[in-house]
Amino acid sequence: MPLRRTRVLYVTDLAYEARGRRYCDEDIFLSTRLREHFDIALCHPIDAVKLMDSFDVVVVRNSGPVLYYQDQHDEFRARARRAAVRVFTELTGKADMAGKQYLLDLYGAGYPVIPTVDRLADIDRLPQVTEYVAKPKFGADSVGLQFVQREQLPDLNYDNLLVQPRVDFEYEVSFYFVDHTFEYALYAPHSDQRWLLESYEPTDADLAFAQLFIDWNDISHGIQRVDACRTRTGELLLVELEDLNPYLSLDRIAAPTRDAFVKDMAASIAALAEKSPTTR
Repeated sequence: MPLRRTRVLYVTDLAYEARGRRYCDEDIFLSTRLREHFDIALCHPIDAVKLMDSFDVVVVRNSGPVLYYQDQHDEFRARARRAAVRVFTELTGKADMAGKQYLLDLYGAGYPVIPTVDRLADIDRLPQVTEYVAKPKFGADSVGLQFVQREQLPDLNYDNLLVQPRVDFEYEVSFYFVDHTFEYALYAPHSDQRWLLESYEPTDADLAFAQLFIDWNDISHGIQRVDACRTRTGELLLVELEDLNPYLSLDRIAAPTRDAFVKDMAASIAALAEKSPTTR
């Protein structure tokens, strides 16, 4: 009698329309390739809590900003934790998975992060620039983001709000990881076209920068994307550590790199499926 294959619930919102990206294409490709290794069913994020008990692993991919279904997402996280459901990426993430408080914490701890505050009383901790970025602590995909002048800062409502200087940078670059393994990097050479990405060959210093945040987050099984900007003085600063449902831009990388990513992702899911509740 053949062994039962691992059952994977693949969570995605195929209808979500993101600027400059086609989430559905990426998830159709990934789920098709993963079907070579697992039995897979796709579902919308609001249905995950009703279906997850029938699967060995729940893979959360391009599920869109959770603020559009916050109650269902909170219930999913709570029930998955109580029932020790195997979730990929694991729910222990301390970065975007838990909001953007980590940017404040990392900046306060001296990590190379864009300066970030959440109180008007702390504004003087930021560099004095003409324009600032204000964004919700629990926002995503630029939802709720606004640019404000310095004289407008006292008028903001600082409940659930982060403020950062608008950094003058050369380009943005993203580093993609499965577990703690670096897979590839992409960058946006044109600052006004964030998702027009090209292959990027990181230096040892670049990789050490990205690894710093991967090690801090300490996720054993999952996908993470370290987003950074290269300042005019040459340093990298963290923009975001996406550990919930990072878009992967798989259409922008070479086929061998894509194949290696899928192989490592499948191996991580398989390893997660083998873990018992007591070891998770």
